[in-house]
Amino acid sequence: MRRLRRNGNSILNREVLVLNQNYHPLQVCTAKRAICLVYLGKVVVVENYRNIIHSPSIALRLPSVVRLDEYVHVNGSEIVLTRKNILKRDKHQCQYCGRKSVPMTIDHIIPKERRGKDTWTNLVCCCHACNRKKGNRIPHESGLSLLKKPMKPTRIHYIQQFVKKEQSSWRPYLYMEPI
Repeated sequence: MRRLRRNGNSILNREVLVLNQNYHPLQVCTAKRAICLVYLGKVVVVENYRNIIHSPSIALRLPSVVRLDEYVHVNGSEIVLTRKNILKRDKHQCQYCGRKSVPMTIDHIIPKERRGKDTWTNLVCCCHACNRKKGNRIPHESGLSLLKKPMKPTRIHYIQQFVKKEQSSWRPYLYMEPI
């Protein structure tokens, strides 16, 4: 298929919501992967973007939401604890001062020196200035306080953060508005 460019990115890299057979959200994949799954008969297209993609023999609308043909049993819905996922959970905002437009690091609320662990509830997004101010202390010892208590995200909470203006068709499937 011919790759169409949109703001320098391939249109085939657009995000597509993948639903289980029972319409429960599973994951987000690329449009290229979703088209392959459609072609193999493994998914049904539920919603489309406005874009049309062309191959030498066919033209089809770019999928936005697809549903698996067969139910997949998911063993736990654990979101992997990574730096990228912590930044995404905290919306790239320092959890001490609220700044967004600066480089971020990850901070241990209870420092490792004090037996703080690498867990969803002990790691937060933090700007370099607040990280230096806090040092190896707990927040109240350094005059800082958290904007919100860190929580472990669920799969649906995690996927909800992918929703942008062009993915408004995803909202009902992610319990963000009525169907």
